[in-house]
Amino acid sequence: MIDLTIKEELPPVTFAGAGPGATAHLTLGVFHALQEANVVIHDRLVSAEVLALVPAHVLSIEMGKEGFGPSSAQQDINDTLVAQALTGKRVVRLKGGDCSIFGRLDEEIEALQAAGLRFTILPGLTSASVAAANIGQSLTKRGRNRAVRIITGHDMQGFADQDWRGMAQKDEITAIYMGKKSARFIQGRLMMHGADAKTAVTVVENVSRHNQRVIPATLATLPDTVATLDGPVILLYGLAPRHARNTLTQLKGARA
Repeated sequence: MIDLTIKEELPPVTFAGAGPGATAHLTLGVFHALQEANVVIHDRLVSAEVLALVPAHVLSIEMGKEGFGPSSAQQDINDTLVAQALTGKRVVRLKGGDCSIFGRLDEEIEALQAAGLRFTILPGLTSASVAAANIGQSLTKRGRNRAVRIITGHDMQGFADQDWRGMAQKDEITAIYMGKKSARFIQGRLMMHGADAKTAVTVVENVSRHNQRVIPATLATLPDTVATLDGPVILLYGLAPRHARNTLTQLKGARA
């Protein structure tokens, strides 16, 4: 039987978004939470640069998932989170980007609630926002698009189906997470629904990190463009870099 009594005497678990990589994109709230933590349970996408801010005395536990790759089982993550929180330690669950976007946040919240544990959420900058900024673009623009889609390239069943017809319309903007291995599937579905093969797609690998790469592509060239990339990638469908040549210089300047 589940005990739904709220354990008010225990500190709440903090879910925190680490941003895509650079410490310049870490919020002050998340930084302070890391300084006050006893335990940090982080996923694979949290950068070494951000993890270096965790004090040496803090217990750091890596538990995360990788699309179509080696992963910690979600139940193991839930169990670890609950077990650490029940000790009375200040626990931070640190996720890359924004913890509420494709971060399995609800599953972990439900595990805490089932154990009578409280939580707080500190959002982080998501890769779509930072990648768009780094290519000198905005995700929405008057007279162009009144909405922006944020989608995933795959889900628990495999490649994810989407509103391809809507996405294929002229001037639509979509940020595609985890779309590297599903790039050919995405290309095929969009073109089947009328998308122009010349539609711009900017590929940003390792968003905001020291090895970030901005690669201009089109829907026609997308699968070949991502085929040789090793790092995490976000696809900005419908956006071309405004001045990609300057983005890394600007980013390094922000870190200095």
